[in-house]
Amino acid sequence: MRRLALFAALLLAPLMARAQPVLNIYNWTDYIDPYVVQRFQQETGIRIRYDVYDSLETLEGKLSAGRSGYDLIVPTSEPTFARLVRAGALLPLDRTKLPNWRNLDPALMERVAKVDPGNAHGAIYLWGTVGLGIRLDKVRALAPDLALDGLDVLLKPENARRLAGCGLAVMDSAADVVPSILRWLGRDPDSGDAGDLRAAEAALLAIRPQLRAIPGSGALLDMLATGEICVALTYSGDVIQAAARAREAGRGVEIGYVVSKTGPHQFFDMLAIPADAPNPAAAHAFIDFLLRPEIIAAVSSHVRYPNAVPASRFLIAQPVREDAGAFPPEAVLSQAFVPGTPGPAAERLRSRLWSRFRAGR
Repeated sequence: MRRLALFAALLLAPLMARAQPVLNIYNWTDYIDPYVVQRFQQETGIRIRYDVYDSLETLEGKLSAGRSGYDLIVPTSEPTFARLVRAGALLPLDRTKLPNWRNLDPALMERVAKVDPGNAHGAIYLWGTVGLGIRLDKVRALAPDLALDGLDVLLKPENARRLAGCGLAVMDSAADVVPSILRWLGRDPDSGDAGDLRAAEAALLAIRPQLRAIPGSGALLDMLATGEICVALTYSGDVIQAAARAREAGRGVEIGYVVSKTGPHQFFDMLAIPADAPNPAAAHAFIDFLLRPEIIAAVSSHVRYPNAVPASRFLIAQPVREDAGAFPPEAVLSQAFVPGTPGPAAERLRSRLWSRFRAGR
């Protein structure tokens, strides 16, 4: 009899595995605490299938084809999330399934409401700024008189030439780089004017010969952490992650983060559900789970990006919550800008600009 029971259990096991709910997530590389994923699975019995990308262009390409198979995605508010909202590609969130929505910071949510009226389609996951990751020990050795206080370190051609030997990089994301270049030039970060974009292209091409790489954010993080490059234009949290990895390695690689003196690009990464998601119920459950203060604090502690749940602040690991790169002072945030979404004509100009920059011509 016992053999029959065991045989029946073996036959039923695959059926039970197939019956287990699955949540398909598509998120940025290195952008969650694995413990959080494990805990959600244990608490809910929902199995997570987790894929990653390292650029907004990759995410948009996957979503634009339709039938992506994903239940939860993490697009940046501008431009990807904004475009998906306008295209009707996202499912309106059911607030009755999100009791922890009340934990979100109303002021931060208001900043993304301009592209998502009433915050109908997304909740802020994490946010950050765009700036420079700098290997301080190398840069100080090569240029001891150089002020390490803004984008001039990389974007002034004479500085790029001085530092080229220790490795320079710009992340491969026109959506995140071009607005910062325009702001540095004193132009409107949202400009679609051909003259403004030519000026941005000229600024990028002026340093192009000195760049060692134009990698995705994940690869750039690794290059900075290992000391392969000494100056990189990238996301704040990636720089702070790289600095932590470098300290753990104990090889003398010292990494700092600086933002533009003219005001940094601030971005918000959103939790959103594709309109054709196979399992929106599981996606709602995971969003609500992430909005618990102790859960999102664990994420911020691990990936070193701030979140939009104020009650989580003092649950975040002290080295992270006291890092001015992760949590910029109000004086910096008061100058920050959130770029808008370019129209189709401007988007085409920016795409061509970026292709020429990547090719070096």
